[in-house]
Amino acid sequence: MLKHMDLENLTVFPHAEMQFSPGLNVFVGENGSGKSHLLKLAYAVLAAHSQTGRLHPAPTKSLLQRRVAEKLIAVFRPESLGRLARRGQGVRRCAVDFHFENPAMDCAFDFSTKSETEVSISGLAQKWQEKTPVYLPTRELLTLYPGFVSLYDQHYLEFPETYRDTCLLLGAPALKGAREKKVASVLAPLEEAMGGKVVLDKSGRFYLNSPGIGSVEMFLVAEGLRKLAMLARLIATGSLLDKGYLFWDEPETNLNPKLVKKTAEVILALCNSGIQVFLASHSLFLLREIELLCQKKYENVQQRWFGLKLDKGEVAVEQGDTIECLQTLVVLDEELSQSDRYLAFL
Repeated sequence: MLKHMDLENLTVFPHAEMQFSPGLNVFVGENGSGKSHLLKLAYAVLAAHSQTGRLHPAPTKSLLQRRVAEKLIAVFRPESLGRLARRGQGVRRCAVDFHFENPAMDCAFDFSTKSETEVSISGLAQKWQEKTPVYLPTRELLTLYPGFVSLYDQHYLEFPETYRDTCLLLGAPALKGAREKKVASVLAPLEEAMGGKVVLDKSGRFYLNSPGIGSVEMFLVAEGLRKLAMLARLIATGSLLDKGYLFWDEPETNLNPKLVKKTAEVILALCNSGIQVFLASHSLFLLREIELLCQKKYENVQQRWFGLKLDKGEVAVEQGDTIECLQTLVVLDEELSQSDRYLAFL
């Protein structure tokens, strides 16, 4: 579990210290406030550690200097690593510090605006991350999946490496036996909303298999349902099982309110099963649904809320254990203001 993340001069953040919940962590802010940057940063570091750990027995400084930098560049797609440091006069250093439930996994690094392809390790982890994190972008990937990984590996494509990483997880075999039963309760509301099960055939294409209808290719399934299908597949393969990590950028994109309600319930069910979840959202409807479910059904899920306030090109971070702790939620203020104007018109 990721407990704490400190930033200095990263993109729009002059300074931020964030304490995370072992359950649900939600980032709220207007466009350009850095929500996706925080998700990508945490994901990139965790993924660099877990992916490198499959090939090397123990972390070393020289290995991590290269691998963390490579992953940051592959995920963010800047022209050089130094482009991730906050802009300003002179040379600035960006510093990042991670603390985990297991201190042996703690790590820290820094780089400057002049850095090209390597970070400086200031805190070396003693142990690799065991669980591979999952990153869900705003668009679905099931229709992109056929042949994508091999094409990505053989050619330079202008896609963040999160797409490749997630496609690899989507292609893993589904769980069987007792492990399949373990995820059945989390899958149930998703399969009910989709009207069927997600299957991967031998040709490498995904289908939605619905009772009485048969298999429907994913290109013919509504995009909102394809997003739920992607999440269902990752649960069915065990990628979201047993104390893993989920980073999800704007889950509400292309979902109607009925599906947003189902999504909120699945998110909290994953938290309840031991997954540490990080969300970035604009949706007042989703946030309210999460609040309601936490009050009525998922009281044991610990929460942490982060409000990102953009002012003159810099972002300040508010945080608290409930959404009521946040005072500068511009995104939510605008939605509430619209409701007031609508009611006044009536």
